[in-house]
Amino acid sequence: METTSNSQGTSMKKDQIKRIGWINNRWVEIDEFCLPICDRGLQMADGIFETILILNGQPKLLNEHLNRWQYSASILGMSSPPKLNWLEPLIEEGLERTSLNQGSLRLNWTRGNNLTRGITLPKKTSKFDAHRFWLELNSYEPVFHTKSIVISQLERRNQNSLLSKCKTFAYNQAIQARKEANDAGFDDALILNTNGEVCCGTTSNILVHRKNEWLTPRESSGCLPGIMRGEGIKKGIIKEAIIKKEPEEGDHWVFINSLSCHPISSVNNKSLKILKNTKELWETLLTR
Repeated sequence: METTSNSQGTSMKKDQIKRIGWINNRWVEIDEFCLPICDRGLQMADGIFETILILNGQPKLLNEHLNRWQYSASILGMSSPPKLNWLEPLIEEGLERTSLNQGSLRLNWTRGNNLTRGITLPKKTSKFDAHRFWLELNSYEPVFHTKSIVISQLERRNQNSLLSKCKTFAYNQAIQARKEANDAGFDDALILNTNGEVCCGTTSNILVHRKNEWLTPRESSGCLPGIMRGEGIKKGIIKEAIIKKEPEEGDHWVFINSLSCHPISSVNNKSLKILKNTKELWETLLTR
């Protein structure tokens, strides 16, 4: 990965563009992004990423996202992705170029070009540093609308897989589960693990408010260790539990991630009480 000056770039006017990215040591509009067709992230979804909220012109919970990014790379046997001291000036420059006050930042890290045909990884040598990094900045407004969900009958999350611990490029299972839900007339899907335990949504963690407690599936269920979920546990607001797929009387269910917090109106056509203050809950978890 090249780490030369990040001030190189095009002469884009910051007032004219809200969707830019940085790749190959220069800033470009998102539509001009170019990746080699042999990149392993493109060919095989062999990459990890983080999506970070930009609020009031600042990336929120950046250290927490970078810690998860580094951990994911480590357990998947990838080289270490860029660290805070290198990323921070680059992010600041991107925000300056766009004058972005509210939006999202995506950090991407792949194993780079596939050097041979097939999935086998090249052997690491002292010269091995083929990994590829790029970032994207987009304007975005957090969303809090109600969702109806269905429990996927076709997809299950493997609680024993290393991939379940990481935010990887491989979203095919989530895509299929949401398609299944949409085809059946629902907004989104809830995915169980292979033991039939409630795990997570397609792009969100699940929270359940039950008997004056906020519950979320155990990390050992195979759910993604989400940043907002983690903040809630750290603050003592949320605790881990085994959650069965049948809602209990009086439950409030919520899908949450770094960019949204959706109250759930029904599960498999069973109506639920709708939580009114999802934005307040979300903002509480953002606050240090």
